[in-house]
Amino acid sequence: MAQAERRGPQVLNIGEVLAQLSDDFPSMTASKIRFLEEKGLINPQRTPAGYRQYSESDVERLRFVLALQRDQYLPLKVIKDYLDAIDRGERPDNLPPGVTVSPRIVSAELASELSNRVRRLSEEQLRAESGASVPLLESLLSFGLIGHVNGNFDEHALQVARACVQLESHGLEPRHLRPFQAAADREFGLVERAVATLMSRKDAASHARAAEAAREISELCLSLHRALVQDRISRMDS
Repeated sequence: MAQAERRGPQVLNIGEVLAQLSDDFPSMTASKIRFLEEKGLINPQRTPAGYRQYSESDVERLRFVLALQRDQYLPLKVIKDYLDAIDRGERPDNLPPGVTVSPRIVSAELASELSNRVRRLSEEQLRAESGASVPLLESLLSFGLIGHVNGNFDEHALQVARACVQLESHGLEPRHLRPFQAAADREFGLVERAVATLMSRKDAASHARAAEAAREISELCLSLHRALVQDRISRMDS
């Protein structure tokens, strides 16, 4: 009965948190919990008197952090990047094999959003949500601008389809957009080359740093591309 009550919505004090973690992490201490709070990995509420109150989400975040430290040897900075992504409603990239994100780490709203981001769409769903016609989707597939796995499409395909619907209204058809695919392949080659040293290492921490570096380089490439195109557009007014 006591265990059933503990899984309820009530808050926990630090001693109760330690009791919940003790089986999996017997060396866990109150000072370690406070240290992780100082590093921004958890943020328990406080009573008016200043006492910490831990929620189920706080306990799950602690489990997530401690498991990554113990099993993957990841530094706290990398783990915090994962948690920051979760808090933004994103799905963390390049999680180590076998590592999953418990829905209890985030609020119900964010958990639902994360679930939506990994959903698969049928062709009918893709057309309904993007507004693309059957001929347009067939063209996007034939020119390699989108792909599918066993007839299911992902969120990237949805983004491409939506953009191409808008471009089609300006007279730009998929056959005109093949240079974008070629440019994306070239930019990916640059990114891949830049992070090759990190990716060649076997440890999960290096792979996590490689993923973060790849995202940063990708954003810089997009910024450069946008600036170059906007420069040429600005000359049209001259």
